[in-house]
Amino acid sequence: MTVASINPKEFCIMFHSEEFETIYGCTSKDFQQLIPLEQFIELARSFNVGVNYYQIEVENSLQNLDQYIWLDDQKEKAISVSFDEHQQIQGLQLKPFITYPESDKRFTQNTYSMPIKGKWFVFWGGTNELINYHYVYENQRYAYDLVKTQEGLSYRNTQTRNEDFYAFDEEIVALADGKVIKIVDGNKDNIPGEMDPKNPAGNYVILEHSEKEYSLLAHLKESSIQVKRGDLVKEGQCIGKCGNSGNSSEPHLHFQVMDSSDWENGKSLRIKFKDGIEPIQGDTISNVIKYKDKDKDTFDKKMN
Repeated sequence: MTVASINPKEFCIMFHSEEFETIYGCTSKDFQQLIPLEQFIELARSFNVGVNYYQIEVENSLQNLDQYIWLDDQKEKAISVSFDEHQQIQGLQLKPFITYPESDKRFTQNTYSMPIKGKWFVFWGGTNELINYHYVYENQRYAYDLVKTQEGLSYRNTQTRNEDFYAFDEEIVALADGKVIKIVDGNKDNIPGEMDPKNPAGNYVILEHSEKEYSLLAHLKESSIQVKRGDLVKEGQCIGKCGNSGNSSEPHLHFQVMDSSDWENGKSLRIKFKDGIEPIQGDTISNVIKYKDKDKDTFDKKMN
């Protein structure tokens, strides 16, 4: 029987029981246009092979969508599903669950603070691809994407102007004491929804820290950078403003720490933060502590 909605808590019980037609009936028209029922059943049935059960790993919400991630009993397969407010499925992914345990052990030697003021939201961050899409790329594996939110949304009124987004024009600060070794500016801020893949980091600053560690602050607002090459900066000093330049679909901050000043070819390092807590996707964070919203993690769309 086809239904219009599904209880998210029951999804993987139904999936493992191969109630695929019922699940498909709960998907959006956009999803059904991407994949016909017969193909969905074939893919789902093959994905279930060898699985004894699925266990929920993450439960998040943002931009009026609730996101759930389940892992199989061997932690080799992952299912990610996003539900709207009517419990209709807007997105569904079936993927192998890949991790890099060796590089996960490689933390920074220095400790760092968050390069922001006030409370921000972790769009992407963590040690697997489903909560941090950067994770599959060694040069940005432990990068973070941050936005500002109010009542679960990253924007006010509409999404047509950068000024509509809470993160836009907010101060971005140094993660730790360091020296400015590279600045790129002059890239225009994108119209929300458009991207500039030819200049992936957009306007950015690279700082050199002790122990030969380097931080990247990317997607900054055009002409907002307040430091120059060779400057010595202090932790918490304003570097520039959050923008929407580069390969970015909406105003946000991308930052990471690396073992090289060459962000494209170096290795991203897992950041040791001064508060002793490692934020992951869904956390609301500041440069001092991490907050939990009703003990509920949050998840969202791909950003660079």
